[in-house]
Amino acid sequence: MDKILEQLETLVERYAELQELMSDPEIINDTKRYMAYSKEEADMRDIVNAFNRYKELQKSISDSDEIMRETDDPEMQAMAKDELNSSKDAAEKLEHEITLLMLPKDPNDDKNIIMEIRGAAGGDEASLFAADLLSMYSKYAEKQGWTFDIVDENSTEVGGYKDVAVMITGSRVYSKLKYENGAHRVQRIPSTESAGRVHTSTATVAVMPEYDEVDIDLDPKDIRTDVYRSSGAGGQHINKTSSAVRMTHLPTGIVVAMQDQRSQQQNREKAMQILKSRVYDYYESENQSEYDEKRKSAVGTGDRSERIRTYNYPQNRVTDHRIGLSLNKLDRIMNGELDEIIDALIVNDQTQKLEQIQSGETKLF
Repeated sequence: MDKILEQLETLVERYAELQELMSDPEIINDTKRYMAYSKEEADMRDIVNAFNRYKELQKSISDSDEIMRETDDPEMQAMAKDELNSSKDAAEKLEHEITLLMLPKDPNDDKNIIMEIRGAAGGDEASLFAADLLSMYSKYAEKQGWTFDIVDENSTEVGGYKDVAVMITGSRVYSKLKYENGAHRVQRIPSTESAGRVHTSTATVAVMPEYDEVDIDLDPKDIRTDVYRSSGAGGQHINKTSSAVRMTHLPTGIVVAMQDQRSQQQNREKAMQILKSRVYDYYESENQSEYDEKRKSAVGTGDRSERIRTYNYPQNRVTDHRIGLSLNKLDRIMNGELDEIIDALIVNDQTQKLEQIQSGETKLF
């Protein structure tokens, strides 16, 4: 804690400096600088306030200790002892809170996400499992008060998905769903299995933050756009014009095809939105892999080739292999009750970051 307290004193000095800068008329008139300072000040506010409370508690502990040493009055000693114990308990809790607040923050945690789910190994059963995962995340999003919109889908004849892309918007979506990146395995008896044998299939989940114009700027010269007629089952909404859009980012070879929207313009906007996230995710993953090689941590790496979780239907069990957590409540989890798993992954991630700080691998805030 001593190392953290030293850095906190420096942080308090910077916080005071920022408040002074933000009252400078010259900076107030410079919108860009003012916004940058405002964001920095806001990011520090909770930590500084917690540290100020911590210092008040330390003073209370010191004062109570002094009273106990200098007075012979039993009543005063009892009051001071109660105050001392209360302040020590509060300070201990606050130390933990401050430590968590000081952990390096993921800059994407506040962002909305684009999630892509694909049926992988297992044919029709894999596509059905992809649909089950889509339903699970939809129910979880509803419980969180988030908005859940399908933006592109490629369904199968059995009612599953070869692939489906959704946009989830709300408060701190990425901070909770970033741990879902990876291969999800299901063990169950498929509806098409006449002999009653348990099959193993997989579906992959990719979670990408939704990036704004300020985050990434794609050169139009690097994007090839093709338009074509949407395919579909027909009906009154069948497209009679070339409204479907396919965008290819030439440097990476990433392709986004969009035909789910009613007009070419809407398909263009959605395709560009997803393309930006995929391209940014591509470049970020390259950097992340270098970082993870040093850090050797599986949680939150976004490695989609690794099996992160198994859903065992015969035993009503879900196992997250990264943290060794098994829960015999698969039915509830598939109903969107993911909090227990996600909270455990967050705690594990925080624990690993604390270990890196203590070993000197990672700097604080």
